[in-house]
Amino acid sequence: MAAEIVWRPSAERIRASQLAGYAQWLHETRGLLFADYEGLWQWSVTSLEDFWQSIWDYFGFSSPTPYAAVLDRRVMPGAKWFDGATLNFTAEVLRNGRASRDAGRPAIVFRDEGGDHPDISWGELERRVASLAAELRAIGIVPGDRVAAYLPNVPETIVAFLAVASVGGVWSVCAPDMGPVGVLDRFRQIEPKALIACDGYRYGGKTYDRTATVVDLLAELPTVRSLIVVANLDAATRPASRFATPAHVERCIDWADCIAMADAAFGSTVECTLLPFDHPLWIVYSSGTTGTPKAIVHGHGGASLVGIKDTRLQLDVAPGSRFHWYSSSGWIMWNSQVSALAAGATTCIFDGNAGYPDWNTLWRFVAEREIDFFGAGAAFYASCLKAGIEPGRDFDLSHLRSLGSTGSPLSEDGYRWIYGHVKRDVWLGPISGGTDLAAAFICGSVALPVRLGEMQCRALGSAVQSFDEAGKPLLGEVGELVCTEPIPSMPLYFWNDPDGRRLHESYFDTYPGVWRHGDWIRLIEHVDDGKRSVGAIIYGRSDATINRYGIRMGTAELYRAVEALPEVLDSLVVDLEYLGRESWMPLFVVLREGQALDDALTARINAEIRRALSARHVPNEIHAIASVPRTLSGKKLELPVKKLLMGQPLEKVVNRDAMANPDSMTWFVALAERRAAS
Repeated sequence: MAAEIVWRPSAERIRASQLAGYAQWLHETRGLLFADYEGLWQWSVTSLEDFWQSIWDYFGFSSPTPYAAVLDRRVMPGAKWFDGATLNFTAEVLRNGRASRDAGRPAIVFRDEGGDHPDISWGELERRVASLAAELRAIGIVPGDRVAAYLPNVPETIVAFLAVASVGGVWSVCAPDMGPVGVLDRFRQIEPKALIACDGYRYGGKTYDRTATVVDLLAELPTVRSLIVVANLDAATRPASRFATPAHVERCIDWADCIAMADAAFGSTVECTLLPFDHPLWIVYSSGTTGTPKAIVHGHGGASLVGIKDTRLQLDVAPGSRFHWYSSSGWIMWNSQVSALAAGATTCIFDGNAGYPDWNTLWRFVAEREIDFFGAGAAFYASCLKAGIEPGRDFDLSHLRSLGSTGSPLSEDGYRWIYGHVKRDVWLGPISGGTDLAAAFICGSVALPVRLGEMQCRALGSAVQSFDEAGKPLLGEVGELVCTEPIPSMPLYFWNDPDGRRLHESYFDTYPGVWRHGDWIRLIEHVDDGKRSVGAIIYGRSDATINRYGIRMGTAELYRAVEALPEVLDSLVVDLEYLGRESWMPLFVVLREGQALDDALTARINAEIRRALSARHVPNEIHAIASVPRTLSGKKLELPVKKLLMGQPLEKVVNRDAMANPDSMTWFVALAERRAAS
C-alpha cells in the first residue's frame, strides 16, 4: 500500500524550480527531454560523463587549463575526474555571489543566544577573506599545508575556511564543545601548520572558556607554528595575550589584529590560487566513537561541483534566497552552509542551543529573518513535536518555502507535525548521505509529491541501489544501501592511509567495486499521474541490525513506533545475539518529565511495538534512562552500547570526547557490570 501523500507541488512551484530550469536547458542545448524525474535520474547515472559535463557547463565552471576527460575510468575507488582542470572553491563562491553582491543582498545573517549581529555583505565577506588570506600567506601557508580550526558556528569560521581554501591550504575544523582527546585524535593525524581557535563559546545560557584547552591542544600539536585567536566571548578584547603558548608556536595573534594588518597591507580583493580538480579542500572525520576517526579528504572540484548540484537542483535553493541549516561546526551540514554561499544564496547561521530558552528559538529566527529554506536534524523536529509547540500559529512563516531533515530517519509523526503545526504548504525534502561523500545519496525533488515517512528520490548522478547479501538489486525490499558508480565528491583518500586499505575496508570490502554505505534502505517505486519516481526509506545502520528469530530489521522502525507515544521523548534499542545463549533485546526510553515507567506504560510500549512491528520485536526488558548516548552530530550510539553490554570495556567501544553527552554512558556501564555479575 502506497504511503499517504501529504504535499503536492503546484504547477507554478514546479515551473519556477531550479530543476525545471536545468531540464529546460538540457532540452535546448542537448536535445534531451525526460518525461519524469526517474527518467532524468536514469540518464544521469547511465550517461555519467555527459551528466557531470552538463553540471559543469550549466553552472558556469571554467578552467584556464584543459582537462583530458570528464572521467578517466568508471572504477571505485580510484576514479579521476576532470583531470587537468584547475579551479578554486573560494573563487567559485565569490563568482556565484556577484549577482547577490550587486543586488545588495547580505552574504551572512548571524544570530546567537545573545541575539542578532550585523549582517555581513558580500563585499565585507570578500574583504575579510582577502585580509586573512594575506595573513596566512605571510605566516607561510602554502598549498597542501593543513590549517586546523577550533571554532563554533560563527561567521569567523566561514571566513577562515574561505581564506584557507583560497591559498590552497587544507581546512579541518572541530567544534569547541568537543573535548581535547577527541580533537587530538583528529588533528594529530593531519599535522596542522596553523591553528585558528576561539577563547570560548556559549551554549544553553552558559559560558565555556576554552583558553586552557587550546593551550593543551597546542602542547600536543608540535607542527603548529602559528595561532590565531578569535575573541568569541567578548569581541572587544584581545585574548591572544592570555595564551601561554609552547615554544614551537612562533606567532600568536588576535583575529582582529590579523584582519586589520593584512587589510592595510594587501587590500580587499581575494587572490585565489588555482588548483588541480582533486587538490585537497577539507578533511572531515567519521564519528570516532568506536575507534580512531577516519580522516576523510575531499577535493576542491568534487565539493564545488556536487555541492552546487545538490544545493541548487535537489534542495531548490535559488541565488538570492535565504538558507539556514541548524548545525554545529563539527557536523558535515556545516559544509552545506558554504555550499549555499557557492550557490549565490545568503547563508543564515545560528550558534547555540536550539532548545534554549525554548524550542521556538529557531522558528523565531526563521520568521524574523525571513528565511526561505530551513533544515535541521530529525531529532530537532522530534523535540519540537514532543514540546507541543505551534510555530505555524505563533510566527509569520510566509517566507518559508522548504524544509530539510537529516541525521537520522524522520518519523511519520514528524511529517504529520510539520504539515499540521508548521505549515501546510511547505516542501519537505529529507536527505541522507553524509560525511563520507559530503553529499546526499537520497534526497528530495520539489517536482515530486511528498509521501508520509519517505524520502522522495535518489540524487541525480548517484547510482544508488538496494542490494541483497549476494549483491543483487532489490526493489520494494530492505537491503544494503550501495552506490554502483563513482561520484566526484567521493573521498580522494583517507589521510595517513597510503595503500588505501582503510578506505577499501570502509566502503568496498563487501561488494567489490561498489560503495556500501552501511545503511538499510528500501526503494519504493511510484507512478503518479503517469510519472515515475522511486522513493526511499532508511531503516538505520546495517551494523546495528535487529535480528529477532530470523527477521532482520533496522532500528528506525522500532523507534518510530515507540517515540509516537507522548510519554516517550527518545529511545534506544540493541539486540544482543550470543553464541550458545538466548538473544536479549533491551529497550531504553527517555520519558517526559514527571512520567514513570510503571506497568501500565510498559504494557502500552509493548503493545505499540506488537501492533506496529510484530510480537517478535517486543523487547525482553524496558529501562528508563536520562538520555540516549549520541554522537556530536546527533546519531544514536547503538553499536557502542551493544558492544559494552556484550562485555567489552568502555574505553574500547566509545571515545567519550566524540560524544554529545558522554555522561550518558555511565548508566550503561553500571548495567553492564550488573549483568556481568549475575
